[in-house]
Amino acid sequence: MAMKMRQSLAQLEREFLYEAELDQRRAEHLRRHVDMRSRRRVIERRRRRGSVRFYLLVFTLIATALTVTAAMFETLYLLLR
Repeated sequence: MAMKMRQSLAQLEREFLYEAELDQRRAEHLRRHVDMRSRRRVIERRRRRGSVRFYLLVFTLIATALTVTAAMFETLYLLLR
C-alpha cells in the first residue's frame, strides 16, 4: 500500500508540474497576443490620424489657392476699372 501511495504521489507531482508548465505557456502566449493586438491598434490609430491630417492639409492648400485667386482677380478688376 505504501509503495502504491508513493507512486500515486509521484504521479500527482508530475501531473502538477506538467499543468503548471502548461499554464505558464498559456499565460506567455496570451501576453504576446495582447501585446501584438495593442501594437496593431496603435499602428492603425496612427495611420488613421495621418490620413485625417493629410486630407486637412490638402483642403487647406485648396482653400488658400482659391482665396488667393479670388483676391487676385478682385484686385485686378479694381485696378483695371
